[in-house]
Amino acid sequence: MGSRTLVRPNSGVDRWFEIKSKIHSKLLNALTPEQLKTLNKDSVRGEIGLVVERLVVEEGIPMTLAERERVTDEILDEVFGLGPLEPLLKDPSISDILVNGYDNVYIERAGRLVETNVRFKDQAHVRLIIDRIVSAVGRRIDESSPIVDARLMDGSRVCAVIPPLSLIGPVISIRRYGKKQLSTEDLLKNETFTTGMLDFLSGCVEARLNVVISGGSGSGKTTLLNLMSRFIPEEERIVTIEDTAELQLQQSHVVRLETRPMNIEGAGAITQRDLVINALRMRPDRIIVGESRGAEALDMLQAMNTGHDGSMTTVHANAPRDAFSRLETMVMMASQHVPDKVIRQQLASAINIVAHTARLSDGSRRVTGIAEVVGVDHDLVEMQDIFEFDRTGISARGKVLGKFRATGNKPLCLDRLKGYGIHLSPSIFHEEHEVKDK
Repeated sequence: MGSRTLVRPNSGVDRWFEIKSKIHSKLLNALTPEQLKTLNKDSVRGEIGLVVERLVVEEGIPMTLAERERVTDEILDEVFGLGPLEPLLKDPSISDILVNGYDNVYIERAGRLVETNVRFKDQAHVRLIIDRIVSAVGRRIDESSPIVDARLMDGSRVCAVIPPLSLIGPVISIRRYGKKQLSTEDLLKNETFTTGMLDFLSGCVEARLNVVISGGSGSGKTTLLNLMSRFIPEEERIVTIEDTAELQLQQSHVVRLETRPMNIEGAGAITQRDLVINALRMRPDRIIVGESRGAEALDMLQAMNTGHDGSMTTVHANAPRDAFSRLETMVMMASQHVPDKVIRQQLASAINIVAHTARLSDGSRRVTGIAEVVGVDHDLVEMQDIFEFDRTGISARGKVLGKFRATGNKPLCLDRLKGYGIHLSPSIFHEEHEVKDK
């Protein structure tokens, strides 16, 4: 499997791809889809092995036993799985799979993008795999609806775009989610945050403060949201709302809601805003919106201000303060008649904590800032930084160096935490932790 994810050599089309294409075409004629429908993977494997062996002899193709096994596996992937993507999906170290046309596939491993030697036969082959993905979850993709968001059986998120929007043929982006959830120990070992930052964030969740997690794409927002949700008491009822289900909450009393796109007649769409409004009627203790990106921000804001304390969401932003600008714009999308001043006051009243995540140039993901909302002054939302990550340079190996630093500001929410029986050591608001080149 490893040989199929190596960097592609510069010598052009390799011998293996030519051999596989030749056997592929003959196998498709030898084994029809109708024959395969009644067979399971194990029984088909034996038949495919015999066909490969016969073709190797007839065509005089030089192939080792390992190569015969490999082409058999690839045929099985074509019949029962997602073709050339199957080996990549089986590799737990791969976090992203990016198909840029039929002959250009990249993966992300440990935060670094690497080109692979994985290829599809042609553009029609890529389109066939896309159709297989979207049909499995009841969605569609065609010229009238050339973009689709879906998810695989393992929870991985898929975005596919086809012509005429894509000028290089069908493209696929797969965001992987590991079978093993990262624990607090894993994230501390990876220096995603410090123990002091974790103690503060967990205390905020237990004390039912409303939290927004901001950051760029792939910066670890969902990972942090999953982690923080673990501190929600088991007895509370949680309703999650997402465009494409990604959250992996550990509690038993969780209601998971997912949006639905419009059907082929252009009707029947269920938006995140529809789900947030409906969730308020479902007696939730907390509402978690996977990502606020539109008019649902207004209803989320109302929920946070009307008794649903402890709610959480994520938003794309470059800094904690930018998150408020984004949310303000989203609220205006829902109602342009609400004055800016009122929107800011409601935002400052609803949101207590903003945690910001970032993916650094070395591929590492860190919580680079935690800020507290302290009020509104001169029509501007006032925030104070509690924790920051200061970059100090880059090592010879390309690792980003820096230090986590508490600003020394005393959070105003400490009294609320004490009311919930949470007593944090004052020392965590004065500590520093240096990230070293290990």
